[in-house]
Order: sequence, then structure tokens, then C-alpha cells
Amino acid sequence: MTIASVIVDIPASQTDRPFDYIIPPELVGIVQAGMRVVVPFGTRLLQGFVIEVKETTDMPIEQLKPIHSLFDVVPVFNEELLQLGKWLTETTLCFMVSALQAMLPAAMKAKYEKDIRLIEQHISLVHEDVRALFGDRLAIPWSDVEKTPYVRLLQKEIANGHIEVVYRVEEKGKIKTEKWVELCASDEHVTHILASLSTRAIKQKQVLERLLAARTLPLKQLLSETNSTFATVQSLMKKQLVTVKEQEVYRDPYANRSFTKTKPLALTDEQRKALHAIGQALDEDVHDVFLMYGVTGSGKTEVYMQAIDIVLKKGKEAIVLVPEISLTPQMVRRFKERFGSRVAVLHSGLSLGEKYDEWRKIQRKEVQLVVGARSAIFAPFENIGIIIIDEEHETSYKQEESPRYHARDVAIFRGRYHRCPVVLGSATPSLESFARAKKGVYKQVTLTRRMNDHALPPVEIVDMREELRAGNRSMFSRLLFEKLTERLQKGEQSVLFLNRRGYSSFVMCRDCGHVIQCPHCDISLTYHRVQQQLKCHYCGYEQRMSSHCPACQSEHIRFFGTGTQKVEEELTKLLPHARVIRMDVDTTSRKGAHERLLNEFGEGNADILLGTQMIAKGLDFPNVTLVGVLAADTMLHVPDFRAAEKTFQLLTQVSGRAGRHHLPGEVVIQTYTPEHYSIQLAADHHFEAFYEREMITRKKHGYPPFYYLTLITVSHVDPLKGVSVAEKIAAHVKKHLSPEAVVLGPVASPIARMNDRYRYQCMIKYKREANLTTALRTIVEHYQRDMARGDVTITIDLNPYMMM
Repeated sequence: MTIASVIVDIPASQTDRPFDYIIPPELVGIVQAGMRVVVPFGTRLLQGFVIEVKETTDMPIEQLKPIHSLFDVVPVFNEELLQLGKWLTETTLCFMVSALQAMLPAAMKAKYEKDIRLIEQHISLVHEDVRALFGDRLAIPWSDVEKTPYVRLLQKEIANGHIEVVYRVEEKGKIKTEKWVELCASDEHVTHILASLSTRAIKQKQVLERLLAARTLPLKQLLSETNSTFATVQSLMKKQLVTVKEQEVYRDPYANRSFTKTKPLALTDEQRKALHAIGQALDEDVHDVFLMYGVTGSGKTEVYMQAIDIVLKKGKEAIVLVPEISLTPQMVRRFKERFGSRVAVLHSGLSLGEKYDEWRKIQRKEVQLVVGARSAIFAPFENIGIIIIDEEHETSYKQEESPRYHARDVAIFRGRYHRCPVVLGSATPSLESFARAKKGVYKQVTLTRRMNDHALPPVEIVDMREELRAGNRSMFSRLLFEKLTERLQKGEQSVLFLNRRGYSSFVMCRDCGHVIQCPHCDISLTYHRVQQQLKCHYCGYEQRMSSHCPACQSEHIRFFGTGTQKVEEELTKLLPHARVIRMDVDTTSRKGAHERLLNEFGEGNADILLGTQMIAKGLDFPNVTLVGVLAADTMLHVPDFRAAEKTFQLLTQVSGRAGRHHLPGEVVIQTYTPEHYSIQLAADHHFEAFYEREMITRKKHGYPPFYYLTLITVSHVDPLKGVSVAEKIAAHVKKHLSPEAVVLGPVASPIARMNDRYRYQCMIKYKREANLTTALRTIVEHYQRDMARGDVTITIDLNPYMMM
């Protein structure tokens, strides 16, 4: 008897273990570990993941059910990815099925459908209304009838055993196919037929002549080239001259793009040293983690590409992660130009089908290199030679829902497994990574100079309090306005950065001080001018903008703070001739919008690129000579111990967009807190000084990299129950951890109510705690039933990046 251990598709404590199923005789030798199967579970059919095939079981054989059917022909997970799933389960405290699902593209998630089927021998006994419902069909989808008045009748027939309920498990993603026409007769025979065709069969003649040249062509192409119809092809099929076959085709997001092949560039001495260090690890097949710390514009990407070239020549594969979807177009172009069709791309800007097809190219070993956002780290390669994480400090590498993994940790796990180097690149590394490099845990390679020895742009800090005192009420300081005007006259480009989208941060009544809040969250609503809407950026609630204060009916209701829409409007007033491109979540929500807007700017169709975080990193435009930061301190006042670090990183990154080529650049930073060290040191481009200063603060307050953190968030519709659960959890954790661990809280979260649920937090600071995982798992198991009912939600984040 051959048995399969299967993880079923139910993320819950009770089912978070393998269940044994008998492999039917016809599937023995076909079912393998890493495959998806369809299994009976209770009364339902579910998707399951086979994690082991074995000969023995601890269960009585008569209690085991057989596997219903196969979902895959070949395994979707190899041995390494199954191990990775297990490791994710342990390190992020998630369910095994959640870890496995996270490694697959969304198109491969299962869809559960329910049909009702007439039992043939009982058809005559079925109520006539029900028979009429089925018509001449034996089975109909439940979704077609569940909202009709016949539900009660159907239930009765099911109870009587005249109708049965059948479950179907389907994949969301569909394979795209295309009809191809193929010549199935010999050239001699076709030539003979052509000579004997009547003069009226002109179309048949044209189709045959075209196929003689190509043997096989897509049906669409053949019909358009010969200006024929399918009837012509059908006539030739009857004569057994051609066949029509369905062929699988990939949905290629870059099908209509041509990429000019590029050659490796000459390296600077620093780049050569960096490549040599990585090359040594590649030659020796050892796993090392390299921190490539290089100033903006120092040519990190060229080093990545030359290292990848070494890997591909050895017949191995490479993974490159980039943080933002907006960085992907430029990165993709550079990699496609260098490596051509060997590149697959995975990021959230692709459609479900495109992601599915790119993933299948990787699985079928049709590509050797994947470039993508966070989830590309799970690419199903089997012979990885290098993993590169660009802008490694970026918080988008941390997944904020279960499994709460960090792509850097997954990369290191896979690098260790494949004995290959992992390269973390950044001009502003995270403090944790830089501290590890200083300790020798990571190997540091440094690029201190820009390509072509261009200087880093000079940065001027403008104190906006002084501007107000001088009577300047505009959102642009006099200096920035003057420099913008100068750039317009010279025909050069500028980048304006603002860390907010929307029109303004909040709406307030000037008479009574009332701020319009979200009714479901403790946060003010943001005004979006285009739709005249107030929106909550946390739960998605929207309402029309009112002309009167809802509290006192005053008409003096005004917008406060500055959003990208408002800046765009002001620019149009002050510089009417300037062509502005705005890039934020609102303007880039449509597919391909990022790339279109960046291409427009790159081709010189705009003078000013105005945007949020998505324009701060990685973009490279030769004509940009001015960068303006409109509100440098928006992130400084957020309740997050990384606030200064994030501010410094963002300012350094955005400053690096100026003067990257032959034209010199300048940066203007506008702020209300010019004395803050993160702003001062970003202006000096002095990362090491910032690192030393920030490490003192972190040590003093016991934050990473000196301590590890775990954040437990409890939410409940009833604030008293929420705080009571949080208190019990804090007491349980204190009891099971060593006295060295610090347990803070519970306290109300910085956003105390979200989506009508009250939120409380406990924070654990620790260095080494052997019992931590066990203590946290006990909490999850204890509250499992309450969580399943939706009464209480408990999230545990073992390395939090979001403190809100």
C-alpha cells in the first residue's frame, strides 16, 4: 500500500498537520512529493499538497480515503521548496498551507465549485419543477440556482437521495491556447494538388502556398495574410491536407517591446574589486552574504549584471529582487537588453495570467534569470548560482500578512541550500545589515564613488519656518521656486518629491476645529480632489466632500497639509508653461501606467516629475539636474523607532536622482525641523555618521540591531474584551520567558481603531529566548476557536517593520 502525506487547504490549527491518503493503484508511481492533489475531506473535495510518499501509516488502513484526482502532472515544489515551507512555518508562526500558498502565483490558488447532479435511476421520482430546472442537463452549477425560489425543493430532493452534490476543485489561472494550422501532406503531394485545383479555389491555393513556405502558422496570422476565412481551412482539412491544433501560448507582458542588446561596460577599480570578491565565492561554490554598500550612481547594477553573467555561463540560475513596481520597468529593460529572452519578470503590475505564464517559464527551465518584487524569491529554480537584493533596506521586502517573512531571510535560506552567494545592495543599508557587516557576519564591499567620478549633488536645506516669517505662504520656498524656473529656462528636468498622495492630509473646520474622521478607524480622512472624495487610506471608506462642517454647519471648512494633487495644482498656477507628470497611487493604478509615465518623462515630454515614494529610488534620467523635497519631515513624527532611519534613507535616495550623468545636479530639502540629525546628515551624504549616531539611540532604548523584537497585536469589536485578551497574553509571555526579556504593554495601537475593531499591542524585546516560539504558538492555539469565529484577531510579527 502506497500512502501520501497531504497538507489540506484549510488554514486552521486543527488541520495544520499532514493527513494520510491511499494512492489509488492507477496513480502509484505518478503521485510525487511537491504535487497538488484533490482529496476528500469531510463532505468536501479540497486541494492538498503532497509532502511525502511513504509505504507505512500510523492510521488503520480502513479509515484512510483514497486521493480523488491529480491537480498537477509534475510537482510544483521541489525538495528545497518543501523544506523552505517548513522553515517558514517555524520562523513566522504561520500554518504550513499558508507557507506553501505564498510560494505559488495567485493564478494557482484553488477555486472551489459546487454542482448538483441528477441521479439517473431516480430521474422519474424528481419533482417536475426541478426536472424543468435541469432541462436536458444532468448537472448544473449550484451558483446558478442558489438565489432562486427552488432552493428548498432542491434540499428536499437531496435529502431524498434523488440529487447529489458534487464538488469541483479548479485552478484560477487558465492556460492560454491558440489555434495553429499545420500542413500534414508532403510537399510533392501539395504541389500536385495545387496544380490540379480549379481556378475558382483561389483562397485554398493561397493558403496552401503560404503553408508550403512555413509548414505551420497561427490560424489568425494565416487568415489575415491570405485574407481568407476558416471555411477555406475546413475545406483543406476535409481533403486531409492540413490539420488544426491547439497550441499553448504565453501571455508575454513584453511581447510588443524590442530590446537593443547591450554589452558589459568597463568597470572602475572599486567595481572590479567588488566583482572579484563575489566571483571568488562563485568559483568556490560557497555561501557568503555580501553587503554591497555603494553611493547612489556608483554602478551597483553593472556589478550585479557581470556577476550574473558568470553564473549563467556556469549553467546556473539567478534571482534579482527589486523593491518597487516603479523600479521594475527600468531594471527589466536593463536586464532584458543584456540577457534577452533568458529573463522572466514577476511583479504586481502583471495580470494574473501573465504572472502564471512567467512562473511556468521558470518551472519549465525556459529562463535562467528572474527579476521581480518580493515574491520572486520563491522562483522554482533548482540550481541557483546567485541571489541579489537591490535596495536591501526597503521595507517592502517584508510581507505584512501571514506568512510574515522577510525576503532577505528567505534569500539567505536558499543561498545556504544552494551554496551560493547572496548580494545585498544599497546606498543606505538597513542598520541591521550594516551592523552585521561591521561584525563580519556579512562581507562588505564598498563603492564610494559615482561612475565617471561625478560628484554627489550639493544639498541645500530650507527652513520653512523662516519662509513663513518672511511672508511666503506658498508650498515652494523662494529658493526652490527660483531653481525650478531656472531649469525650465535651460530645458533641464526636475524631480519633486512629496511623501503623500491625495490633495491634502486632512479637512478641518476653522470655526470649531472639527476634523473629519473615518467612521470606522481612528484616523482623519484624506481629500482627493479629482473625484471630490474623502478617503480612508486604511479601510477604504469613502464619502463625498461636504461644503459645511458636519459638527457646527459652518462654511469655513478648509484643507490642511499638502498632497500630490494640490502640489500639481499649485505648479500649474505658478509655472503655467511647465509640463508636469504626477506619479502616485492614484495615477498609476492602471496596468502599465508606471512604465508609460516614466517613458514619457525619459523621452523629455515633461519638465517636472512630481511623485511619492515610488520615484525616490533607482530611477536614472540624464537630464534631471534638480531634486526638490517638499516635506522632509512627514515621516519623522510617526511613532516608529525606525522613523529617523527611514527619513535618512529616503532623502539620500531621492537626492541621488540628480546629476547622475554629464550635467551637474542640485538638491533642495524643505523642512520644518532642519536641525534633526537625519536631515542634516542626509544633506552631507554621510551614511557612516548617521549610522554611529542612530546606533547610540537604538542601544539606549533597546531596539534592533541590539535586540530582537516581536509585536503582538490584538483586535476586537469590544474594547474591553480586546484589552482583557491582550493583558492575558502579556501575562502568559512574561511567565514563560527569561527575566532578560522585556515585555511592554498592552497599550492601544497608534491607530487605536481600524475597520471598527479596537487594537492593542504588546511588544517583546529579547536577545536569545529558547522558549519564545513555544510560548507564542500556545497563544495562537489557545485562541484558535475565538479567532475562527472572528471574535478576536491576534497577529504575531517576529520582526515588525510596521509599528502602526
